[in-house]
Amino acid sequence: MRLPQQCLSALTLLFLILLSNFTLASVPSTQPQDMLLSGYNYPYPVKTLELSKLGQPASMAYMDVPSSTAAPARGTVLLLHGKNFSAAYWADSIAALTEQGYRVIAPDQIGFGKSDKPLMPYNLHGMAADTEALLNTLKVNRVSVVGHSMGGMLATRFSLMYPEMVEKLALINPIGLEDWKRFVPYEPLEQAILREQAQTPEGIKNYMLSAYFDGKWRESYNSLLDIQAGWTLGPDSQHIAKIDALTSEMVFTQPVLYEFADLQVPTLLIIGTRDRTAIGRTRAAEPIRKTLGRYDLLGKKTASVIPGAQLIEFDGVGHLPQFETFSDYFKALSEFLKEETQQVSD
Repeated sequence: MRLPQQCLSALTLLFLILLSNFTLASVPSTQPQDMLLSGYNYPYPVKTLELSKLGQPASMAYMDVPSSTAAPARGTVLLLHGKNFSAAYWADSIAALTEQGYRVIAPDQIGFGKSDKPLMPYNLHGMAADTEALLNTLKVNRVSVVGHSMGGMLATRFSLMYPEMVEKLALINPIGLEDWKRFVPYEPLEQAILREQAQTPEGIKNYMLSAYFDGKWRESYNSLLDIQAGWTLGPDSQHIAKIDALTSEMVFTQPVLYEFADLQVPTLLIIGTRDRTAIGRTRAAEPIRKTLGRYDLLGKKTASVIPGAQLIEFDGVGHLPQFETFSDYFKALSEFLKEETQQVSD
């Protein structure tokens, strides 16, 4: 009996993923995690905001951490996480910011971390609206927005939708600085789900090792594996795979770069120039793969488009400056946040 071509493609994809996992680096002991990370402790107390998605209740988890100093409050900083992360990875940033007098709000977007994960279409506009709802509930009218990776895309969308709420915008190695769908074939959701369902802790570490850290792993990076790797071993792994596929499609199909010129808030780009993150790179034709994710070029190009943007580049640093070179990253961020706000001219 001859299998349909679509089945053969899916089986080939699954085989290649499984084969790649046999050559991976070892992973520290990984604890299985359920969908809501019930057994995983965040660095600060977690609260929830009750929302509704397609008529279904959906809880949005967040940390709201007050200033830890007796000095006058500086304001509020909103931290937006990346796609392969949660609000928990902001622990060091939250500690440093609160020590400087800031209140810090760090949510898990719906579909991520300790928040609910409904099966639904995901979009950046909806996430921005959820974030605005959270700030309104907390009676916060103005924030400095800091977004990393996918969080940079969301921070941009939030700043475009609610400019009156944004005092400053800091983008840390944001993804979406190029429109991958122009160069990379679309991956149907069914295939994407199969790929995600085949993930293992070793495969996730291997991806982070090569994509984020240039093959050099430090013990301090282990915390980045806890959630993503734990989900692959947990009771809800099949559901999480569907959510990962849906949110990847969101990132792939909803670029924000065409609207960078419309930003009207003071903006800082913090770029690790070694970063080569590009969703779908392996699906692109061989000559194109090497041209994607060139943050050494994309940072400058993006800064030239955003009105009045500042650019700080860290050579030899990859996708997570806040992990690879925290002191340099935080010095750049804190100096930007302390600067007097000036209106961006049209």
